[in-house]
Amino acid sequence: MLTGEHLAIDLVNTRSSTPDGEHDVLASAQEFEGWLAAESDRLVPPKAPLTMPELAAVRELRRHIETAIDDVRHGRNVSAGVLEAINDAAQRAPSFVQLTLKDGKPTAGTARAGNELDKIVAQLAEAAVSLLADPKAGTIRTCEGPGCRMIFLPAHPRRRWCSPELCGNRVRVARYYQRHKG
Repeated sequence: MLTGEHLAIDLVNTRSSTPDGEHDVLASAQEFEGWLAAESDRLVPPKAPLTMPELAAVRELRRHIETAIDDVRHGRNVSAGVLEAINDAAQRAPSFVQLTLKDGKPTAGTARAGNELDKIVAQLAEAAVSLLADPKAGTIRTCEGPGCRMIFLPAHPRRRWCSPELCGNRVRVARYYQRHKG
């Protein structure tokens, strides 16, 4: 499981291709909790594990985000239905500023209204809105590693792989083998 890209890209990358076939982090509450823990610096995790029907709602949002990203990076208009689905998800748990005490002093913080599913879906949808509105969204690439479906936002124009340690190393080893087999 790779993390560290824009949050919306990390969500899309929760479904990946492996040598053993397709893998979906959103297929079980336990794996999704592990992903949420890896994203804990950017997401407020739910207080209780999500149920399978709740995970289906997150998978549906991921599908819409993936479609929108694909359209943007290929210069196509995002459909009104996809935009509406992402916007509806972002509105499920509005955020608001809240005054709390920290070390006896008033401190402003952000909180969200809504149930646990609504809160996580809204956070993920807001990340997608942020990414899709960024002009850099058109530069999102798919990893060039054989069989890899991961996407990434390249910080450097020559970046070709989702991870130099994973796909990049596999490609380099395969090239070395091709040059030295004999």
